[in-house]
Amino acid sequence: MGAPTSLPAAAAAALLLLSLLAGGHCREAQLDVGGAENYNASDAAVYWGPWQKARATWYGQPNGAGPDDNGGACGFKHTNQYPFMSMGSCGNQPLFKDGKGCGSCYKIRCTKDKSCSGRAETVIITDMNYYPVSKYHFDLSGTAFGRLAKPGLNDKLRHSGIIDIEFTRVPCEFPGLKIGFHVEEYSNPVYFAVLVEYEDGDGDVVQVDLMESKTAHGPATGRWTPMRESWGNVWRLDTNHRMQAPFSIRIRNESGKTLVAHNVIPANWRPNTFYRSFVQYS
Repeated sequence: MGAPTSLPAAAAAALLLLSLLAGGHCREAQLDVGGAENYNASDAAVYWGPWQKARATWYGQPNGAGPDDNGGACGFKHTNQYPFMSMGSCGNQPLFKDGKGCGSCYKIRCTKDKSCSGRAETVIITDMNYYPVSKYHFDLSGTAFGRLAKPGLNDKLRHSGIIDIEFTRVPCEFPGLKIGFHVEEYSNPVYFAVLVEYEDGDGDVVQVDLMESKTAHGPATGRWTPMRESWGNVWRLDTNHRMQAPFSIRIRNESGKTLVAHNVIPANWRPNTFYRSFVQYS
């Protein structure tokens, strides 16, 4: 988590320096940030806007996905595999957005460093950057940082440490994939937590609701129960009754578009299990 507000300025500066020397490593956290109170509807996604200035660092292994466990503060798993392919990035607060920026896609490019190719590459927000060095700070995986270089100059560019880049928001595209739901560990009939993944378009989620197939007193009422953002792209529901599966899940993205995955979580669901839907934003 970020440096406490009571941390002396000198200590905070030392932490920042250590972070940068380590390749700008962005730290993972499991934050309970409440519901949707931090989301501003006026921040609806705008694609292919003007290129904006930012700075970039990198962390993890030179050819890795960033975190040692191929995860991150968004909760995504196996970010070294398709569709992430190690092209993840930590975002500072204007990009991470208390977790509501998780899964967003950006084109980034660099031209000022002699090792830069100037070619735009797509990265996905998968983690949180707690020590930004600019208003917009992409702390990239070693793989993503190296992809900004001219052929054969990947390591030379990484040795630059901090570079100036430009970025613009773009729609996410996950060919061949439908939206998926990973039921998190420790979920049970009175506590249900789910990670939402692979949303085309905005790539992010700002609200998730759940509908039970039936209630303790009979058939389902058709009532959606809002889930609470737990951390990153993980949403949770705590109840005072045993929830009755199968569950339907409704999601809303940053642009306000909703999708319903009917009975996507089966009656015999299990924790730490991935369930693919038949719905997608594209």
